[in-house]
Amino acid sequence: MKFGKNLKKHKVPEWTEAYVDYNGLKRILQEIRNFIRNKPNTATDSPKRLSLFREFSALTRHDDNLKNQVDIENPVISVHTVQQENSRKLYNTKLLLSPEEGESEENERIFFEKLDNELNKTNDFYKDKVEEVMKEAALLKKQLEALVALRIKVANQSCVAPSKIKSPVRSDTVEVDSSCQVQRSDSVAKGNIPPTENSVDTVTNEENIDEQNSSHLDILDRIKISKTFDSPISTIKGVLKDSRGSGLSYNKEELKEVEDRLKVAFVEFYQKLSHLKSYSFMNLSAFLKILKKYEKITSRRVASLYMKIVDNSYLGSSDEVISLMERVEAVFIKNFLNSNRREGMKLLRPKQKVEKHRVTFLSGFFSGCSISLLVAVILLIEDRKLMLKKGATSYMYTIFPLYSFYTYIVLHMLVYAANIYFWRRYKINYPFIFGFKQGTELGYRDIFLLSNCLAVAALATFLVHLHVKMDSKSQHYETYVELLPLGLIIVLVAITFCPFNIIYRSSRFFLIKCGLRCVCAPLYKVTLPDFFLADQFTSQVHAIRSFEYYVCFYGGGKLSRRLSNCKSHDIYNVFYFIVAVIPYWFRFLQCVRRLLEERDIAHAYNGLRYFGTIVAVVIRTAYELRKGTLWKVLALVSSVIATIANTYWDIFVDWGLLQRKSKNPFLRDKLLVSHKNVYFAAMVLDVVLRFAWLQVVLTFDVHSLQGKTIATIFSCLEILRRGLWNFFRLENEHLNNVGKYRAFKSMPLPFTYYDDEDDDDDDDAIDKDD
Repeated sequence: MKFGKNLKKHKVPEWTEAYVDYNGLKRILQEIRNFIRNKPNTATDSPKRLSLFREFSALTRHDDNLKNQVDIENPVISVHTVQQENSRKLYNTKLLLSPEEGESEENERIFFEKLDNELNKTNDFYKDKVEEVMKEAALLKKQLEALVALRIKVANQSCVAPSKIKSPVRSDTVEVDSSCQVQRSDSVAKGNIPPTENSVDTVTNEENIDEQNSSHLDILDRIKISKTFDSPISTIKGVLKDSRGSGLSYNKEELKEVEDRLKVAFVEFYQKLSHLKSYSFMNLSAFLKILKKYEKITSRRVASLYMKIVDNSYLGSSDEVISLMERVEAVFIKNFLNSNRREGMKLLRPKQKVEKHRVTFLSGFFSGCSISLLVAVILLIEDRKLMLKKGATSYMYTIFPLYSFYTYIVLHMLVYAANIYFWRRYKINYPFIFGFKQGTELGYRDIFLLSNCLAVAALATFLVHLHVKMDSKSQHYETYVELLPLGLIIVLVAITFCPFNIIYRSSRFFLIKCGLRCVCAPLYKVTLPDFFLADQFTSQVHAIRSFEYYVCFYGGGKLSRRLSNCKSHDIYNVFYFIVAVIPYWFRFLQCVRRLLEERDIAHAYNGLRYFGTIVAVVIRTAYELRKGTLWKVLALVSSVIATIANTYWDIFVDWGLLQRKSKNPFLRDKLLVSHKNVYFAAMVLDVVLRFAWLQVVLTFDVHSLQGKTIATIFSCLEILRRGLWNFFRLENEHLNNVGKYRAFKSMPLPFTYYDDEDDDDDDDAIDKDD
C-alpha cells in the first residue's frame, strides 16, 4: 500500500487537519518535477545521475557516515530555529543553491516553506495534546488514590471494636478499628489493594504501611461522589437533593460503581495516548517519505539533515506519551484486573472489527432469495386475480398492515446500511459519534445481511399465507396460517432480547438501551444516539401503528370479527392518536431535559418545533378519522406550519447549510462531498419529501392505487427522507468534532475533591466580579 493511502487510513478522523498535508507537498513536488523535465540542460543529465546513484547505492549503503559528512560539507539547506516566548520553537529553512541551480529555487523554496509550516503545525498540536494528557494523568492519579482509600475503608467496615471518624459530608459517623488497619496493611502489602505508582500512584514500603493507610483514609474526608444523572433514580434524587454531589456511604455497591466508572475513564485515557502515539509516528513517517521523494526528484540529499531537525523537535524527541502508556498499563492491570495482563490488554487494546467473507456471501445469497420471493408473491397475486375478487381484496386489505410493518423495517435497515457505506466512504467517524464500543460496530454488510434475512422471512410467510388462504384444498390449515404474522413478530422480539452471545448481541443490547432511554426520556441524560434513535421513530409512525393493529387483529376473537374494521372501535381510535404522537413526545421530552441541563435556548426552540408537530399530527389524525371541512382546514394549516418549521430546522440547524458568510455560497465552509450540487439536490429533495407529509390532508386520488397503498408509499418516502437526513446530520456533527479536534468522549470522573470545588467557586466569583 502506498504511504498516502496508509496515512489516510490511520488518521484520527477528527485530527485530519492537524496532520502533515502530504498530498499538498506531493503536488508541489510534482511541479518541481515538471520544471526539471522541461529544462533543456538538465533533462538528460538528471536521469543519468539518478541511474548512477541507484546503480551504486548498494555499494555505498553501508557507509552512512560518509553521506552525513558530504551533507555537512555541501549543505543544500540551512534550518534555523526560533525560540518563542511560550517555550515553543519555530523552524525556518533557507535554500543554499548555486547560481546554476537557482532556476528552480522558487518552487523548492515554496516546498520547504510549506514543509516548515507543517512541522510547526504538527509540533504545536502534539505538544498541546501532550500537555492535556499530562493534566488528565494528574487527575487520574488523585482519583486512583481516592479509590485505594475507599477500598481500604470498605474492607474496614466488617471489623469490630470501632473508633469513630466524622465525615464532613455526612452527619453520621464512620467506624474504624486499629486492628483493621493492620489487617488492611497486610492486604496492601500483598497487592490485593495495590497502591498507585510513580507519577500515577504512590510508592509504598512495608515499614510505612500504617502511616500510609491513615493518609489514604484522610483523603476520604476531602472527597464526595460526583453525580452523573445517568439513571432515573439518580435524576430523581438530584432533583430532590443537592445536584452537585453526595457523601460517601462506604458500601460495596458504591465501591463497584466507582471502580466501573474509573475503569472506563482509564480505558478512554489509554485510547487517547494510543492515538497520540500513532499521530507522532505517522507524521514522522510522512516527513521522511516526502523528503525521500524530494531527493529522488532533485538529486539533492537533504533528508538526513532535515530529519535531524524533525527528530530533535518535540514531535520526534518527546517520550512522555510512551512512558505514560507503560505506567497506565501497569496501574490499570494491577488495580482493576488483579494483575491479569492478558485480560487488561484486551480492554486497553480492543481488536478492530474485521470484515468476514461469509457475511458478504450470505448477504448476496439472502438478497437473491428475497428478490425471488418478491417476484413469486407478485406472480401469485396476478395469477389468481386476487386484486379483482371482492372477497380476496377485502382479505388483502385486512392482512396488509400485518406485513407492511416488515416493509418499513426492512427499508429502514437498507437505508441505514447505505448510510454506513457513505459515512465510511467520506471518513465520517460514526462509531465515535454514536459511542459504539470499538470492534463491535456493525458494518453496512452486516446491516444488509440482517435486512435481507428479515425480508426473506416476511416474504416467505406472506407467500405461504396467501397460498393457503386462497387455495380451497388447504382451508383446514386456516387457523394455523392466521398465526404466522404473530409468530414471526414473536420470533423477531425473542431474537432482539436474546441474552446469549449470538446474532450481534452487543449491537442488540445497545439498541435496547437507547430505546429504553428514549421511553424514559426526561429521566436519562440525553446523548446523541438517544435523540438520533428517537428521530428514527418519528419516521416510523405507520410501523408503530402496526403494533396497535396486531392487538386489534389478534384480540378480536373469531376470524369474522377480525375482518371487521378496527377503526369502528373507540379504544382503537384513541390509541390511534396516542401511538402517532409517542415518537414526537419522546423528542419533546428530550429537548426539555437538554434545556434544563445545558441552558441553551436552541433546545427550547427545538422543543416548540416538536410540540407544534404533535399538534399537527393530532389534528391531521382527527381529520383522517372524522373528515369534514373544518378539520381539513385546521389540518392543512397546522401541517404546513409544522412542515415549514421542520424543513428549516433540517437544513439550517441539523445540516448546518444556508450559511450567509460561507465561502461556499448557501452551503457551509467545510464540505465532505466534493460535488456541491449534491447539497443543493439534497435540500430540494428534503423540501419535496417533507411536503409529501400533506398527502393525508390533500388526499391524492390515483385510480390505480388504493388508500392504504398510497399511505404505504408515502411512508416509505418518509423513511428515504430520513436516510437522507441521517447522512448530512452526521456529516455536520463530524465536522463540528473536526473543528474542535474532539476525538474522545469526556468521561465524568467518580470523585470530586472539596478543594478543587472551592477553587472553581472562587474562579466563578472572580469572573462575575469582572
